[in-house]
Amino acid sequence: MNSVTLFQPHISDILKDSNYKLTQFEDDEIEAFNKLVVFRETKNKSVPYIKCIVREKEIRLTPEEIVRQLFIRKLMKRYDYPVKRMALEYPVNFGREVKRADIVVFDKDRPNVPYIIVEIKKPKLKDGKEQLRSYCNATGAPMGVWSNGDSISFYHRRDPNYFEDITDIPSATQKLSDILNERFSIDDLIKKDKLVNEKKSLKDLILEMEDEVLANAGVDVFEEVFKLVFIKLYDELASVRNRSRYLEFRNTGQTETELKQKIQLLFDKAKKQWEGVFSDDAQIMLSLSHLPVCVASLQNIKLFNSNLEVVDEAFEYLINKSSKGEKGQYFTPRYVIDMCVKMLDPKEHEYLIDTAAGSAGFTVHGIFHVWKKIHKELNLPPGHLFTAEQKLPRELDYVQEKVFAIDFDEKSVRVARTLNLIAGDGQTNVLHLNTLDYERWNETVNEERWKDTYYNGWKKFKRLAAEKDNYKNFQFDVLMANPPFAGDIKESRILAKYDLGKKENGKWQNAVGRDILFIERNLDFLKPGGRMAIVLPQGRFNNASDKYIRDFIAAHCRILAVVGLHGNTFKPHTGTKTSVLFVQKWNDDADAGPLCPHADDYNIFFATMRKPGKDNSGEKIFVKNPKANLFGAETKEGETVKDLLKQGELELQEPEEHYNKLPQSDYLLDENGHLIVDHDLFNHEGLTQDGIAEAFIEFAKKERLSFFL
Repeated sequence: MNSVTLFQPHISDILKDSNYKLTQFEDDEIEAFNKLVVFRETKNKSVPYIKCIVREKEIRLTPEEIVRQLFIRKLMKRYDYPVKRMALEYPVNFGREVKRADIVVFDKDRPNVPYIIVEIKKPKLKDGKEQLRSYCNATGAPMGVWSNGDSISFYHRRDPNYFEDITDIPSATQKLSDILNERFSIDDLIKKDKLVNEKKSLKDLILEMEDEVLANAGVDVFEEVFKLVFIKLYDELASVRNRSRYLEFRNTGQTETELKQKIQLLFDKAKKQWEGVFSDDAQIMLSLSHLPVCVASLQNIKLFNSNLEVVDEAFEYLINKSSKGEKGQYFTPRYVIDMCVKMLDPKEHEYLIDTAAGSAGFTVHGIFHVWKKIHKELNLPPGHLFTAEQKLPRELDYVQEKVFAIDFDEKSVRVARTLNLIAGDGQTNVLHLNTLDYERWNETVNEERWKDTYYNGWKKFKRLAAEKDNYKNFQFDVLMANPPFAGDIKESRILAKYDLGKKENGKWQNAVGRDILFIERNLDFLKPGGRMAIVLPQGRFNNASDKYIRDFIAAHCRILAVVGLHGNTFKPHTGTKTSVLFVQKWNDDADAGPLCPHADDYNIFFATMRKPGKDNSGEKIFVKNPKANLFGAETKEGETVKDLLKQGELELQEPEEHYNKLPQSDYLLDENGHLIVDHDLFNHEGLTQDGIAEAFIEFAKKERLSFFL
């Protein structure tokens, strides 16, 4: 019998080990292209060829050529450019040197003048953008496009110094001004979102802005990017809550002065909406020429409903760049946070805190977890959690009354406050305090400037103290934290407050690791029966010299679980091997109901992360789409891929009910269209396999742990 294929295998075979992909093209475009491919036998090899529409001759298909040929068809079909306005390998003169641009579209009225230059040769954006810039400057072309078939970028050459992001290139019947002056509603932004359509991250865009203008702008990069993200969030919120409103965080043909005035006005409104992040007199410090480039870079991304890791990754980069990582405070990857939240299962009536908050990932994801429970109880769809939509009263009550966060780094606190202010609709309990040095809190909270920003949250927070005006012990139900590892505490005044400031022989130590003191301090925050997840260096569990720490923990609480994280988890910042310790504080109070009665012998859950989530350089590894493995699968005539699945000849990791929902792309996407990190910590929205969190929940039920009864 003849063999047939589900998806033309030669394209995926050619692209398999290259940096080029086909996700920028529609399935029907790819299928139509496949039908035109012919094979020639060359030296006992089957080599693919296609007739080039522009050059009118047969050419051999390489990964780059596949993307180029598909892009030519895209220019014709989607943008209506006729073949006669195109040229390939267009010569661009640089003195005596001649380079060749991949695709050139010529000006309608000046048929020999380049209008749009498309660069395919360079598979990485930075290289492609530099090449484009040189071509556009040399030819005077006002627009450039870079693509590797997966990501894509559109640029307007404002002048030789600045390449400005634009949403798209104009069609043959449009002008560049139509794109530059386009007015956007929130629904338009959803359709054009760069994070989804161009496969970019917020960090990528910040790096581009640094290359373009920020590195030489003479400003505090963290502050200025933070201001722009803050304004962007406000602009999206205003348009979601008034769907007829056009977005204002856009460069729509104003003069540079008009644009700066517009953005400053938006900033003033945002500061009023979300107090306590920027001072009332804070101003946009970017110059008139730099601001348009930065606005253009950010205007076509949608921050609400995006994967919060997008925001985290960007701010972790900025904070550590500005502080040079001296504090050793690296944000916890969201997938580690989600595992902790699933395993500790915070409830709507419980008080939650993070004592080393960073960007408040633990508290924000704790909030999302509880909101999902509320939605389920009310038979409402889960919906987008990081959303600009109005919140339910119960959702707001939980955020504003039950959730708290503390951090000693002022920049981290401001990022955390922003995310929590949004979740709490203008209220938050994120406080700028030194968690370990609680003896001096009274001095801090009496400072006028501190009171102006944090007093409302502080008033709620101190109600949870076990004793009035004593800030050693609190009554929290759930605590999750990733304390900084770097640096020892050497002040005897602080060490004297902690039992772990002494060695087993009872002598005071001269220096104690921050994370060691955080173990004891965090237990002080928990009420009896309260539970904690804390990220610690692996050595605390293994080193003989740290036995006194393990003895202290066992004396004060039940060890629920130890989860070893992969060595790449916190790369590229640090390769320190870490584990997450889960405990529940002993509680024998029969009147209150013994949440965790003392026991000398009990079972402990141990697990080790097998899938790294990141490669050795700290770049995330994403879940491959199981459906992609079927693209080249051979079937006999009349058979389908599902037949092969039933016969066991192909392995599909997905639950079968999800199979038809999977896109025909190389990687699996979540419900927001974002890539899913490849880890084994938990099942991601039913799209991946059960992991460590699900195994612990089964263990917790068997052990009859109070929070899973």
